Amino acid sequence: MSNAQRIAVIGAGSWGTALVKLLATTQDKVGWWVRKPATIDHIRKYGHNPDYISAAQFDPERLAMDSDIHAVVKNADVLVLAVPSAFLKGALDQFATGELQGKTIYSAVKGIVPETNQIVGEYLFQHWGIAENDFGVICGPCHAEEVAMERLSYLTIACQDQQKAGAMAKALSGRFLKTTLSDDIYGTEYGAILKNVVAVCAGISVGLGYGDNFRAVLVSRAIQEIARFVQAVHPIQRDINEPAYLGDLLVTAYSTFSRNREFGTMVGKGYSVKAAQLEMNMVAEGYYAVKCVHEINQKLKADMPITEATYRMLYEKMAPSMEMRLLSDRLA
Repeated sequence: MSNAQRIAVIGAGSWGTALVKLLATTQDKVGWWVRKPATIDHIRKYGHNPDYISAAQFDPERLAMDSDIHAVVKNADVLVLAVPSAFLKGALDQFATGELQGKTIYSAVKGIVPETNQIVGEYLFQHWGIAENDFGVICGPCHAEEVAMERLSYLTIACQDQQKAGAMAKALSGRFLKTTLSDDIYGTEYGAILKNVVAVCAGISVGLGYGDNFRAVLVSRAIQEIARFVQAVHPIQRDINEPAYLGDLLVTAYSTFSRNREFGTMVGKGYSVKAAQLEMNMVAEGYYAVKCVHEINQKLKADMPITEATYRMLYEKMAPSMEMRLLSDRLA
């Protein structure tokens, strides 16, 4: 993406901050919607986000920050959505009809819009009239914290317009970030959601005292579960072992940086859902996603024992110890 294409990131959480760090190394100026004016003042003065991954350093001169979302969007050709899915509708509802038209929009959300039970792409297509060729997905395997530490990381850029995907890949690529292209906007987006559900389940198993052997079986069965679901949703030829699917699942289920794994671990140790959410300073997308996926699957009828067990533990208040024991028998 040439510097003539103005890129803006919507959201200043961990992932939004990491993406801005990547883009600011290749773009003359990166638009950035930061909700709190005090955060903007801090970044301008000290060169880092005080609220999330403060290890990520910025040159404030390369950032066009604003707490007015309309101003940020107006000055951008390409938007990267990086707000938690639970707050996405509220952010987009601020726009008038047509305000997003003519822009290329990438989702880095990794969650389902809970009000409509739709992935971000479907929500934008149906409610905002965004064309499929103007939409893309930015997915892993990649953790924001490792981007901040400048550890070698990988991203998958999915868009049906491969020229646009290549341009965004170029804008994000750098010394410690490599990219892969895909045209599977449905499978990659659902895969990024489902791996969070699995990571919550994996975390619960850790909290309950299950070991690496169990988690290895859980994750290997999980990629099969993801394959069944995405094929039911959008049946095309895809390699489920590609980094966007299997790689993202592995890093989220195993990494100590994974907020979904951390959330699950707390639940497994006996925290209530509310207590675990309060203790974490970040949103665990898997908690919201499991309810949405459960409801979507009422129609699809895909075989999803891991997702259903996680749903029962989080929403039906079934005892994690009992559910995990029953799931372990299903996974054999």
